[in-house]
Amino acid sequence: MTGGHSNPLFERVCLIGIGLIGSSLGRAIKRHGLARKVVGCARRAETRQAALDLGVCDTVHADPAEAAAGSDLVVLCTPLSGYPEIAERISGSLRRESILSDVGSVKQAVIRDVGPFVPDHVHFIPGHPIAGTEKSGPEAGFAELFEDRWAILTPPPGTDSHAVERLSALWRGVGAMVEIMDARHHDRVLAMTSHLPHLIAYTIVSTAADLETGERQEVVKFSAGGFRDFTRIAASDPVMWRDIFLNNRDAVLEVLQRFNEDITALQRAIRWGEGEVLEDRFRHTRELRRGVIEAHQAGSFDPREPEKAQTAAPVQDKTDPPES
Repeated sequence: MTGGHSNPLFERVCLIGIGLIGSSLGRAIKRHGLARKVVGCARRAETRQAALDLGVCDTVHADPAEAAAGSDLVVLCTPLSGYPEIAERISGSLRRESILSDVGSVKQAVIRDVGPFVPDHVHFIPGHPIAGTEKSGPEAGFAELFEDRWAILTPPPGTDSHAVERLSALWRGVGAMVEIMDARHHDRVLAMTSHLPHLIAYTIVSTAADLETGERQEVVKFSAGGFRDFTRIAASDPVMWRDIFLNNRDAVLEVLQRFNEDITALQRAIRWGEGEVLEDRFRHTRELRRGVIEAHQAGSFDPREPEKAQTAAPVQDKTDPPES
């Protein structure tokens, strides 16, 4: 165990799903000495072996119930569609006064799908670290992923405040900033900041993919920075994003409607040559960009790839892929 905590926050942390987020969290916990033991769980034998070879976990299991047994913190790090089955399987293995959390991007769905399986003696605190890249798998993880990023916790009403503080301390310990938020409010905010941008990226890249072969090849050949960013975002795990859109459909559809109205307004301004309207809109968007930069949320890069540091890509909202 490394790091500066002589008395770790947790004895045994269980990570169910050890792709990008799970493996990054395991690395960070071990680096900062936040737990005496990190236990992993993955369906695929190759993923389990990789987690051991990379030193992400101390032990790894195929059975979620076996992995969760005896842990004082269990974190679900799989796509949202896997939550109900996992929650049901581990329910009887969760120790008294342990904490059950997750890293999913839609919190009302987590409360709906996991909550019914949480025993009364377990503290249920859904969470969401807003960090990631488009890469996946245990090899993609790195301990610095959460540094200076937000980790949002959405504890249901009546959750033990001491348990919330323990989990908050863990996220602060891996370098994140912690915000406590209502689950419904979280889903509305993330629909705008994360879910809609991904939907737009998928759409733009899909439009390019449907071009005739020659034109499509030129689009790839002459890709400018904006299109390159869209292709990177659109490379995110399709199963995970399918789950996000289906589980946050109301908030996504609401913000998508507002986006469509704005697109129509811009379309009208372009058609009628209303330059002042376009310039005014673009000035407002520049101001928002400055706010993102001032909030230190403008970029995220893998420190193992230092050549990307000067052109850091936008932060991805990324949980682990299904193969983990």
